[in-house]
Amino acid sequence: MKVQLFIPCFVDQLYPQTAFNMVKVLEKACCEVHYNTDQTCCGQPAFNAGFWDESREVCTKFMKDFEGADYIVAPSASCVGFVRNYYAKLFENSSVHNQVKDLGNRIYEFTEFLTDVLKIENFGATLNGKATYHDSCAALRECKIKEGPRKLLSHVKGLELVEMKDVETCCGFGGTFAVKFEAISIGMADQKVNNALATGAEYIISTDLSCLMHIDGYIKGKNIPIKTMHIADVLANDNL
Repeated sequence: MKVQLFIPCFVDQLYPQTAFNMVKVLEKACCEVHYNTDQTCCGQPAFNAGFWDESREVCTKFMKDFEGADYIVAPSASCVGFVRNYYAKLFENSSVHNQVKDLGNRIYEFTEFLTDVLKIENFGATLNGKATYHDSCAALRECKIKEGPRKLLSHVKGLELVEMKDVETCCGFGGTFAVKFEAISIGMADQKVNNALATGAEYIISTDLSCLMHIDGYIKGKNIPIKTMHIADVLANDNL
């Protein structure tokens, strides 16, 4: 099965190892993985900031970059959710309407591709310890992802998965929200981290590094003994 990777801007710049681990897991599932080095952004930051014309230009490039790909897989429900749910708004009543619709049907968040397309839940991963899972707003509300990541984590050898209180509550990142409403954003991160700590977990795992970056920033600022991990990094751990 041929797969085209879409690696979001912040993953490319700040967490490239997660992208490599995603490739490792996909290749383990016998996927033929390709990466178009001309790719850039999905257009979400400009859209969320209100620059729709500029966002439309970036989105047009995105469509061209992934034209013809059978499956597009990304380690970010935020980016996938944007492509699926907001490209249609940007290109409403345009000549590329059908192209946009087709693109939305071909792009998948990493975990949903594993569970819904490949139909694989066990990748022989190992992580010794206790973890809690954070539902990103984009995964839960825009991509309707809930049980898939938990099924994948349930097969990780040595890992005990425990649910935290108010698990579906936002972590406070929200892109530009964290910049515009810093105090509220930090308060929400505080609530999320304390709910995770109350479970006795050693790790907070999620599909979205944007959330994890925000949560980890709070954790390090307070010197709290808990770690964050993207689910691709967990599933790639086969020799711990």
